Amino acid sequence: MRNGAIELVVTDLDGTLSDPAEKIHPRTAAAVRTIVAAGVPVVVATGRRPRSASWVLDPAGLAGPAIMLDGAVGRDLRNGHTFHRAAFTPDAARLVLRAFLAAGLEPCLFVEHPNAELLVGPRPATHPGHLARNRAWTAEADLARVVETDPVLTFTVVGGDAAALVEIATAVGAAGSASVTPDLVYGGSTLQVRPCGISKWSGVIAFCRERGLDADRVLAVGDGANDVELLAAAKVACAVDGGHPSALAHADHVIAQPSAAGWAALLDLI
Repeated sequence: MRNGAIELVVTDLDGTLSDPAEKIHPRTAAAVRTIVAAGVPVVVATGRRPRSASWVLDPAGLAGPAIMLDGAVGRDLRNGHTFHRAAFTPDAARLVLRAFLAAGLEPCLFVEHPNAELLVGPRPATHPGHLARNRAWTAEADLARVVETDPVLTFTVVGGDAAALVEIATAVGAAGSASVTPDLVYGGSTLQVRPCGISKWSGVIAFCRERGLDADRVLAVGDGANDVELLAAAKVACAVDGGHPSALAHADHVIAQPSAAGWAALLDLI
């Protein structure tokens, strides 16, 4: 299968590798294993944090290297090895929090603490289902204090109103890199703000540097606005049919939806 033109496959998770029910089609999982067995690593690049990425990947037997939080963390989910991590400076975090609060929305802050991953204020704006699912790893905190003292990796609101979230993303400006994407699990849209200059592609660069791979030989596949930097930089870009127009605009190939195992078409491209 391998012709040497592609050294790495990078794939989005929700809406690309997995369907809205968070399931990965058996033919898709088999295609991933075939590519890896041929000597081409497959890295998942997702807006999810490590724990929630594992919820989807583990049942399919696909735990492995992943770029998460839209590029803020790169970690091998099999052994916990971290190959990339980017956090906000206190000054930038303060500005991002101010943009959320000025719009009347309290974000979730992702941190890496022993007993908590999501820190929230008394009135978090994220979807109630998101909070309920993550209750065991969520703690209430003074967000203004957190941005001064803790390395914050991302700010997020899950399942919110798209127009309101776009306004916040615009207000963040140069303090962070923001993207608004449809939320396939909870409905509505999700805003995630990561440190300035951080994207899924910056995580790819870190992975290639550690593994000695050529970043000019990457095949990438995605469906959302948070995949644009990834698709624009890849040698070969694939987008999912029905994906965000900005993702489709960068596509060399369009594949079917994950419920139809569209991802398996990558076998013909490597």
